[in-house]
Amino acid sequence: MSIETTSAGGGAALPSALDDAFARQVTDTVTAAGELALAMFRAGLKTWTKGNDSPVTDADMAVDAFLRERLTALDPAIGWLSEESVDGPERLAARRLWVVDPIDGTRAFMAAGADWAVSVALVEDGRPVAAVLFAPASGELFTAVAGAGALHNGRPLAIAPRTRLDGARVAGPAADLDAIARTAPIERLPRIRSLALRLARVATGEIDVAFSGANSNDWDLAAADLIVEEARGLLTTRDGARLRYNAPVPRHASLVCAGAPLHAEALGALKAEVFLKAKLDTP
Repeated sequence: MSIETTSAGGGAALPSALDDAFARQVTDTVTAAGELALAMFRAGLKTWTKGNDSPVTDADMAVDAFLRERLTALDPAIGWLSEESVDGPERLAARRLWVVDPIDGTRAFMAAGADWAVSVALVEDGRPVAAVLFAPASGELFTAVAGAGALHNGRPLAIAPRTRLDGARVAGPAADLDAIARTAPIERLPRIRSLALRLARVATGEIDVAFSGANSNDWDLAAADLIVEEARGLLTTRDGARLRYNAPVPRHASLVCAGAPLHAEALGALKAEVFLKAKLDTP
């Protein structure tokens, strides 16, 4: 699959490092990584628990090694940050950085669910400029290049300009859904175990508003962030700030994701909820 090298409005060509051949190599690498993960699942997984009590499998590690070998070969000057690789300070000096989650949604993967994905983003100067998100179990491929739009299985993505929370389909932590439900009637959706896919579902229009609790990491977010942005949506903190990547601690606060008009409504509802709670708690 190729990624268009000019925007739909006839914008400027992409930088040489993001030309169509480069994008195709990245896409082919990510889809091959997803196929590797599926093959390892079918053969039987070895699993253990990491230091933060989250599960990991031998497929996570194999896909991480596969991606690192293939992606760093494209340009050795690009830095590396992955959930399953040892982090180091050298990435902070890199203007460009691969941000990788070999299997986002490991619990879903282990349980033979469909809500897991291989997530890869190329970050430049703190923001993603190219992204590939592949969900092998559902056969979905998301791609995006900054300024060139986002695609879902080859079809352009554009979030419908919904402006009201009434009847909105909302996914995320229960506390956030409860807060929004106190301001408007909503449809509660299941909490997709892959955060990257949860956010990408905003880009496809299957979810209107997606929330993320605190402590998500760069690798959970970077690819989906660009896909949403190129589909005319927003992923921000609850203060409305866009995310910056490749910080010394690559961790983020609670987040809100929606199409641009509805995003403002969601932020307003959260602020109203905080104000009301503060007022009720005042002696």
